[in-house]
Amino acid sequence: MSTVKPEREYFLDSIRAYLMLLGVPFHVSLIYSTQKWAVNSHDASLWLTVLNDFIHSFRMQVFFVISGYFSYMLYLRYEARRWLKVRLERVGIPMLTAVPLITLPQFFILRTLTDKMGNWDSLTPYGKFNNLMWELISHLWFLVVLVLLTTLGMLTFNWLRRQQRHIDYSRVGWGNITLAILGYALLWDLFRRAVFTFFPALLMDGLFSIMVMQTLLFLPFFMLGALAWKHPALKQLFVRFNPVMCFGAILVFIAYSLNQRYSSGDGWMYELDALITTLMGLCMLNVCFSLGHRMLNSHSPRIMYLVNASLFIYLVHHPLTLLFGIFVTPLIDNNTLGFFAGLALVFGISFLLYEIHLRIPLLRFLFSGKPQRSSASKDKVSA
Repeated sequence: MSTVKPEREYFLDSIRAYLMLLGVPFHVSLIYSTQKWAVNSHDASLWLTVLNDFIHSFRMQVFFVISGYFSYMLYLRYEARRWLKVRLERVGIPMLTAVPLITLPQFFILRTLTDKMGNWDSLTPYGKFNNLMWELISHLWFLVVLVLLTTLGMLTFNWLRRQQRHIDYSRVGWGNITLAILGYALLWDLFRRAVFTFFPALLMDGLFSIMVMQTLLFLPFFMLGALAWKHPALKQLFVRFNPVMCFGAILVFIAYSLNQRYSSGDGWMYELDALITTLMGLCMLNVCFSLGHRMLNSHSPRIMYLVNASLFIYLVHHPLTLLFGIFVTPLIDNNTLGFFAGLALVFGISFLLYEIHLRIPLLRFLFSGKPQRSSASKDKVSA
């Protein structure tokens, strides 16, 4: 356990916040993309489909690298059980708060105002339970995965801390990392194919799909972030711009788009997707870290406001996006105009709700998991 508080990594805070806030254009563009969602515009937009695909192809991989980096940093600072308690409170309390306040009302919005659950009455009890789990977890899935990865961290981080340095990480390059992570992705593919072959119904189960498959898929990115904290040479590799990784991101994104268009869910689409998004995540890890380190690695009150607001904005934006799609999208014929109107409306209401919640101590606690002090300033409470 270390009591020395490291210098704040402003650029990582900023990247994490922007990745979280990208959830808003991702879901608003989903309305206008070729992807089938709960709400869709009459005609799909090509450029908004490409934008939606691009955001989806890398965002969460980079997010989990940053989460692993900060999680391991705090693991070394606290006693293990205290670390687990603090981390689960910070992630679990907002997640549990969002279920009754956000995703449960969202479930009834979907039932009453869309056709998504038109067959609800004909479902079996398990079918209703499974659908309810999918909808209650909804866009909170990454918090569920983060809770599980944090819990697994009691084992994986303990192993990492005890690990002796047998590798000279100053000599590790992107080729080594890519081969290692792709090897893991191939194992994930084999596991998924085995489940698909022998227990296909499990892949449609919301709890299994998120708690097992998604957690295993993002585990190497989470651990890659922890390794970057333990071995500064890896972090330096990540923040040093590599033109090959940048060019590779373009090629891999083309492969991602082709897989989305021409592969079948009954075939190898999801296995290919795991390999492609793994590569895309690594390429964009270098792009995001290098640009962020160059442009965002300093204190800025405006950026810190976004850092503090990002989780709350992400949590509340989803039902607002659905309501926009239900009531406003049919009134706007132009997809591009509708997209930017949706961004303005969803962001505007989300930030308004954020400001309201800052003035209510109970809500500040529920959406941050942090104890509130009456004498603390607003910035300190939300930091």
